[in-house]
Amino acid sequence: MKSNSYIKSLDGLRFLAVTLVLADHWSGDRLGFPASYFGVCLFFVLSGFLITRILLKAKTNDQEANRGHGFSLRQFYIRRTIRIFPLYYLVLAVLFLLNTPPVREKIFWLATYMSNNYIAYNNSWLGIVDHLWSLAVEEQFYIFFPFIILFVPFKHIPKLLLGFVGIAVLLRAILFVQSGSWIPSYVLMPACLDAFGLGGLLAYFLFFEKEKALRVFRKGTGLYIGLLLYILCVVWINHVGEGHNYVSSIYLRLAESILSMGIIGFLVTQNKSTLHTLFEWNPLVYIGKISYGIYIYHNFVYNAYHQISWSPVVKLVHKLEQSSSLILSSTVFKIVVLYTLTVALSSLSWFLFEKPINQLKNKFGY
Repeated sequence: MKSNSYIKSLDGLRFLAVTLVLADHWSGDRLGFPASYFGVCLFFVLSGFLITRILLKAKTNDQEANRGHGFSLRQFYIRRTIRIFPLYYLVLAVLFLLNTPPVREKIFWLATYMSNNYIAYNNSWLGIVDHLWSLAVEEQFYIFFPFIILFVPFKHIPKLLLGFVGIAVLLRAILFVQSGSWIPSYVLMPACLDAFGLGGLLAYFLFFEKEKALRVFRKGTGLYIGLLLYILCVVWINHVGEGHNYVSSIYLRLAESILSMGIIGFLVTQNKSTLHTLFEWNPLVYIGKISYGIYIYHNFVYNAYHQISWSPVVKLVHKLEQSSSLILSSTVFKIVVLYTLTVALSSLSWFLFEKPINQLKNKFGY
């Protein structure tokens, strides 16, 4: 595996991540398992993997070119800014101008990527912009993580990434016990570090210890172990009790992260499998490529908990739910309709706004 090569199946995996989030949110969390939680965690592990992979290669290039790491640091932040900020701030600006609650009231927290901190400290969600908490987590992670990869000696990086895992689990336990609520342990950035850390560990071992990584992941061993642990964790959660409990608050993200690492590890070390055929199917790859826009827009297309009464989409959904047809009134049909609308909106956003700006990244390679 070339460390700077494009991995098509990972865009297909983004399709899975965003679809789990959308289906769970639009169904009102009635899919029978915590699908959106896994989808968000999969995004975090993917970020940890890809960012670590990029930065390890950039660090190697810096050393070979006999230059400091300031160059790679600058390129990283410029490229992240080009990809993430334009759409995020465009959406915030539109919501602010339309006076969509609670954007004007909470604009400081949203504009500074600290909405997750607001949610945690107030133990309260933010309505139609709830979902932006995960983008805040990622941006906060990007603030310090490049410095670790670029300036910490290679040999110490695995220890730090393993430390991320331990810190996150311990912090979630402390937060859950102290607050009695699952929300702080779910949305605070340090409590998400096991996801980023395990993704980073996978990238590190594929970069420096490829043969060992191949033995664990190529035949699906890591995937099967991760799947088993995840299933056991979900069963444990249901056994303890419905809703949020100490298992879901402390251990679920770790199980999700291990499974995510297993899936990614299998996809990047194996070339031919049914999973590859699925995730390299062009329609799924395309949806994965525009998944950032899909994630941002989906809550504004339809939100099962915070509905905009004048929205034509909300009126359409209500008509479907009241239909005498079992098909038209089904949750599956509702999700398909909403998914189609969101992909259409995100496609317009991608081709008319995001893609032209994103092409500027080509001027800032490593």
